Amino acid sequence: MAGTGEKDGTGAGPVAGPAEAPERKASWRLIGPGVVVAATGVGAGDLVATLLAGSKFGYTLLWAAVIGCLVKISLAEATGRWHLATGRTLLDGWRGLGAWTTVYFAVYVVVWGFVYGATAMSSAALPLAALFPAGPSLRTWAILCGLVGLAFVWFNRYAVVEKVMMVFVGVMFVIVVYVAIRVAPGLGDSFAGLLPVLPDGSLFYTLGLIGGVGGTITMAAYGYWVNAKGWTDSGWIPMMRLDNRVAYVTTGVFVVAMLIVGAELLHSTNIALGGGDRGLLDLSGVLEDRFGPVTANLFLVGFFAASFSSLVGVWHGVGLLFADFVERTRAARAQGSGGEPPVLEVARGQRERSWPFRCYLLWLTFPPMGLLWLDRPFGLVVAYGVLGAFFMPFLAATLLWLLNSSRTPRRWRNGPLSNGVLTVAGLLFVVLCVHELYELF
Repeated sequence: MAGTGEKDGTGAGPVAGPAEAPERKASWRLIGPGVVVAATGVGAGDLVATLLAGSKFGYTLLWAAVIGCLVKISLAEATGRWHLATGRTLLDGWRGLGAWTTVYFAVYVVVWGFVYGATAMSSAALPLAALFPAGPSLRTWAILCGLVGLAFVWFNRYAVVEKVMMVFVGVMFVIVVYVAIRVAPGLGDSFAGLLPVLPDGSLFYTLGLIGGVGGTITMAAYGYWVNAKGWTDSGWIPMMRLDNRVAYVTTGVFVVAMLIVGAELLHSTNIALGGGDRGLLDLSGVLEDRFGPVTANLFLVGFFAASFSSLVGVWHGVGLLFADFVERTRAARAQGSGGEPPVLEVARGQRERSWPFRCYLLWLTFPPMGLLWLDRPFGLVVAYGVLGAFFMPFLAATLLWLLNSSRTPRRWRNGPLSNGVLTVAGLLFVVLCVHELYELF
């Protein structure tokens, strides 16, 4: 990604953005980074949350799933627009807002990665253990998933990662929509769910549907995947917007399909699921009882595609974030305490071969394997929950800050619609943050 050489606006006055690039025509053939970020963000936990919302409240919260997709479109668009309009990465923008952003990100990415690594490996292992009950133990499957994910990201570049992730999305989409059709939804009831209502006890399920599906640290990785695709200037913004919308509309259909499954298969029959990712195994059992082993096994394949695509996406995307963080920290130290942080020029693909990127892959893979033999320590769980609860409010607030300042060329700053959606999203994430902290303590 080419740097621009401009100051980042921390007290240095207005910045001159990069020269305006000729606008490229948006083409469906180039779609890719949005699919990667959507596939990474929608994991087994999101499937369970959507399924439980459908099982408890039927179609009533369908409108919340639709609004959630609009919120994610806005966040991902803002992230991509920052990278393309300024020629700077999100980490570069955060660093310009003050040292507090660097401290928060450093602690977050280390603690989050340690706990998430074990969670991702276990989630990908669950459907494999169910599909092959006579095979290895769940722990062995988890270790194998981690090692395969590590090897895949270590030896491949973004272009291959994108192609594989699009296959995973296709598998997830086709299977979940197929299951939704099999349960024969009542279309009249489902359309009624587009009317915003809040049943008793549904507030935090509603907020979770709006804020949780497809929303993690991987939202921040979207700009890095855009650059890895070869989109490096403002001329690619129309293409980025098409890519982002297609990805999250696809995610919206996927989420609605899961809500239908929960409403028709569970809500109407008063079937309860177990907690966590194992709830999807319970659903597989319900599908087998009603439709036979073929449909149940197909669903397990979709479960695996959702879980393993999240693992691969995090290993790659958050690895890029961490590599950028290390590069900028080293450059700032080399420069000394005076002046603005330098703008780094990193050749396309170079960050994926760097030692910080590969060290973070190892951190995501091997230390978390120790947690597979233990219940997660209480203190670590609390730290993970606290840091994670603050991330989405942090992302929404900093994007508002960056995209309304002189750090962004005037043409590409936020308009009223983007400001409104990001502000609402930020407030929503603050409420979810407070609720999550309350649940933790």
